[in-house]
Amino acid sequence: MSTYRAPIEDMRFVMEEIAGLNDIAALPGYEDATPDLVAAILEEAGKLGTDVLAPLNMSGDAEGCTLENGVVRTPKGFKDAYKKFIDGGWNSMPFAPEIGGQGLPWLVSTGASEIWHAANMSFGLCPLLTGGAAELLSTHGSEALKAVYLENMVAGTWTGSMNLTEPQAGSDLGRIRTKAERDGATYRISGQKIYITYGEHDFTENIVHMVLARTPDAPEGVKGISLFVVPKFLVNEDGSLGARNDLRCASIEHKLGINASPTAVMLYGENDGAIGYLVGEENRGLEYMFTMMNNARLAVGLEGVAIAERAYQRARAFAEERPQGRAIDGKSKDAVAIIEHADVKRMLLDMRTKTEAVRGLAYWVAAQLDVAHRHPDAAVAAKAQGYVDLLTPVVKACSTDVGVDVANTGVQVHGGMGFINETGAAQHLRDARIAPIYEGTNGIQAIDLAGRKVARDGGEIANMLIKDIRASIANMGSAHARLTNAVDALERATAWMVETFPKDPGGAQAGAVGYLRLMGIAVGGWLMVLGMEASQRRAAEFPLLAARRLASTRYFARHLLVEAPGLADTICDGSTFIAETEIAHL
Repeated sequence: MSTYRAPIEDMRFVMEEIAGLNDIAALPGYEDATPDLVAAILEEAGKLGTDVLAPLNMSGDAEGCTLENGVVRTPKGFKDAYKKFIDGGWNSMPFAPEIGGQGLPWLVSTGASEIWHAANMSFGLCPLLTGGAAELLSTHGSEALKAVYLENMVAGTWTGSMNLTEPQAGSDLGRIRTKAERDGATYRISGQKIYITYGEHDFTENIVHMVLARTPDAPEGVKGISLFVVPKFLVNEDGSLGARNDLRCASIEHKLGINASPTAVMLYGENDGAIGYLVGEENRGLEYMFTMMNNARLAVGLEGVAIAERAYQRARAFAEERPQGRAIDGKSKDAVAIIEHADVKRMLLDMRTKTEAVRGLAYWVAAQLDVAHRHPDAAVAAKAQGYVDLLTPVVKACSTDVGVDVANTGVQVHGGMGFINETGAAQHLRDARIAPIYEGTNGIQAIDLAGRKVARDGGEIANMLIKDIRASIANMGSAHARLTNAVDALERATAWMVETFPKDPGGAQAGAVGYLRLMGIAVGGWLMVLGMEASQRRAAEFPLLAARRLASTRYFARHLLVEAPGLADTICDGSTFIAETEIAHL
């Protein structure tokens, strides 16, 4: 059975040649993020992934979590692995030094995070949420709240959770019922939250819950939601832990995958009410929570990249070792490894190409986030933030769709053995399946892209990106007709979306998933070509990488970019039909 190895050479290449690591290192405060330092960080992260996290992936899946008397026990080895994780300072990478962080770029943290998720997706979910909660608190929390909670959360000695969903309120958060009654300077929280990842666990002494709730006089709908910090244990003035708050884990879910990650049903305020602390102003909670949600959407997209990489590695190793069938030339009666068969070559090339494409997309957007945060030119920073906002739903949806697709193909490469748990291929598919649902389903991401990110501003940011891609193509060393055709298709579909959404939102929404996929193909194809051209310039230094990049970019052009014009036709000519179809005809 194959062992996970972080693809450090390819990760470094993407950071340097596609995401522009040198430009990121030139930003104020990021000067230490040199290629040598980044290489050292990824090497150490890779060791933790290979030696500590990956060996727990299958055993954790088999054992799962248990709930006894309100206490959740994670699988054997997970608690010790988490201690090694925080002792290594991995949780604090992208945060400012003044709150205990290392001040490294989000781009570098993104690379390390891919390793955690690929090695052990169930484990990686805990720091994913803690990091998002820490960013939320550092952005919107009062100085008093930051002083109490932030350093421990940045260090990972306390973890964070996101409490949005209720039994009657999934994606429709305007329907939440959890109450927040004012009690002097604090609030008393009561209600039920479901699907709370790492809402209870045994990694740390304290868990800091970010909870959406309503005050008694709040307006209806999303405009009446407030956000509260609700700790598992209250914190004394000296920073020590005090009394247990009035909250508990009622049960943990039995799931298709990520079985080593406890998904909790949380009950707040069964007695006097859980003490909560208001973040920012009342009735602006959903606005604040979007800081954590967008952080999580990029991170969940990275989960898709990671699970695709892990599934590809396992499938390729199996294909090299599994003898089956004769060579097509018939010159030998001996069985050959299945990697020699054309259809297996096709599957592996498809898996690797799609993984490379979404890695490039995720890393490029992470770099834009660094530019938005640190660039001294306000116009440059604003443009980068526009690209982050535009492409966050694309990273989330395209990458997680690829994760499922690649993991599914990985099972197929294994044949009958892929359907057997012992090979590990099935676990990747089961684990990957949650990611297109997390943090707003991929359909919701598509509607967000089409409506809020494109139609609302008349396509300004989308067309700015299209213009930049066209300028980049013009400066490339050779003609790329299929890429140009894909960009033409994206431009056409963008114009249709801008025109259609205001007058026929139902028709536009019916085409939103196709539009998101089209944007992912066009932007991903552009980044693939950029990477391919850079790899050819460095072929003497990285001969195998250059050869693989050339092969994967050719595959992308011939098998994925060619879909773009058809997608544009589907969006512009077929979406209204979907919206007009009667329910009885479904």
